[in-house]
Amino acid sequence: MFTGLIEAVGNVARLDRRGAGARLRVEASWPDNDLPAAGDSIAVNGACLTVIDPSPMEFSADLSPETLDRTLLSDLRTGDRVNLERALRLGDRVGGHIVQGHVDGATRVISIRPESGFQRWRLALPAELAGEVASKGSVTVEGVSLTVAALGPDWFEIALIPATLEATTLGRVVAGAHLHLETDVLAKYVSQRLDGPGPSALEKIFGGGGDA
Repeated sequence: MFTGLIEAVGNVARLDRRGAGARLRVEASWPDNDLPAAGDSIAVNGACLTVIDPSPMEFSADLSPETLDRTLLSDLRTGDRVNLERALRLGDRVGGHIVQGHVDGATRVISIRPESGFQRWRLALPAELAGEVASKGSVTVEGVSLTVAALGPDWFEIALIPATLEATTLGRVVAGAHLHLETDVLAKYVSQRLDGPGPSALEKIFGGGGDA
């Protein structure tokens, strides 16, 4: 579990294809030099990955075919910046909202409107996720916990404060970009309750394995 509060912004060192999967190497420095260990979970742009081969300034993660199919991580290139958050520990403060690190889909930035240092974004809302997004509810975009400011039939808006734009990769996003979207886990349960049980609903709630 995560909170959607970004701890660090890393740089992609390399992405190597390995058969149907891939291995991602990320350069990162952590607050208080609290380094991740092998086996730890880290959300990379909102996708939960398992740390392998960590060093003081880097870590790697294997991307399964499932992760590559469900996320935009295969589009990463050397030098790209990525949002990073380590998994919650018991006793940690939850400052954002409960985030699973299971990417539900991709959204497209329709427009970005500056507002005196702030920004208001309008993003596309995939039809299959429309029932899981509510006005004033929570969403995760590229791993960042955000509040839905307005909602339409096929779009939603978020308001970004200067601190978020400076501390995450969102400050470099331009209109037309495609980004990871995760809906609120509580909305998933409500949606399942209303729609009735079924394999697809359960899969959306629990995901597959530990990644993405």
